[in-house]
Amino acid sequence: MTDDLDTRSTDIAWIRSLAEEGANAPLGGGRILMAAGVIYGLASLTQWAAITGLTPFSVRQSNWIWLAATAVFLLLTLLDKLLLCPAGGVRTAANRAAQAAWACVGTGIFAMIASIAVVAWKIGPTGGALIFLLPSLIMVFYGLGWGVSAAMMRSTRLGALSVASFVSAVIIATMTGSDTQYLAYAVALFALMALPGFLLMRAAGPTRFKGA
Repeated sequence: MTDDLDTRSTDIAWIRSLAEEGANAPLGGGRILMAAGVIYGLASLTQWAAITGLTPFSVRQSNWIWLAATAVFLLLTLLDKLLLCPAGGVRTAANRAAQAAWACVGTGIFAMIASIAVVAWKIGPTGGALIFLLPSLIMVFYGLGWGVSAAMMRSTRLGALSVASFVSAVIIATMTGSDTQYLAYAVALFALMALPGFLLMRAAGPTRFKGA
């Protein structure tokens, strides 16, 4: 009985410290969030430009831009880990938990894209229509990431980003098959990923190189 009480007291103390830390430390990972928003936002703009005939290459050829964007993003993520110091401020438990949630979001997105590609390949030509689901599904993942971060950091602003991401997923879905779908997706990425990531990066302090 005493052990149960001690365990509960320890759990309550941990949860309380988690909440107090989250209220006083900025969320890290702003550089990565901004990079994701900018890189994939530009890729979406390129896709929209190809669909509307503003580029010299076809829509089919423009699909390769997503692979290029992913390669650039992964390279920047690797360089960030190897060359740049972690964001300033205290590395709190809430901060670590929120960043772990975003890591799961990124992994989940890659797994989802791979799964959709496999399903599209298995069911044949009609499977190509599944690609129209991706922008909305990705915004749902981002909404989950912001939602977990909002809970851990006790931030109504991050909570608003979560709600906005979910709403944008539905709005983008209503544009399926239209020329504006990827334009709306680009706007969502810039507004709900790149800009918040930039603001979080500023709140965390100046960027420093390792060993400097």
